[in-house]
Amino acid sequence: MDKNNLILIQHFCLHHQIEMSFIDSIQAIGLISIQVIDDERYINDTDLKELEKIVEFHFDLGINLEGIEVVHQLLIQNDSLRKELEFAQQRLRQLGSM
Repeated sequence: MDKNNLILIQHFCLHHQIEMSFIDSIQAIGLISIQVIDDERYINDTDLKELEKIVEFHFDLGINLEGIEVVHQLLIQNDSLRKELEFAQQRLRQLGSM
């Protein structure tokens, strides 16, 4: 399997000075997915920003995992609503120019 777009979780943990058990907890509640290749655990590089955000919420802001899960769902919902609003505004502009 191609490892070009994967980040070794062990390196991420060392860089951010966090325990692997924290990553396991995040995975257990479904906020990230982990790929195992040759007994090494990886995350996709597209998930890096999200994982860093979760680490910041927990360690810098003191939010527990349940709170992080709620914040994560609210951010997803907010993004969806923002996209709907942009679509509606674009549609209104199109109708206004007719």
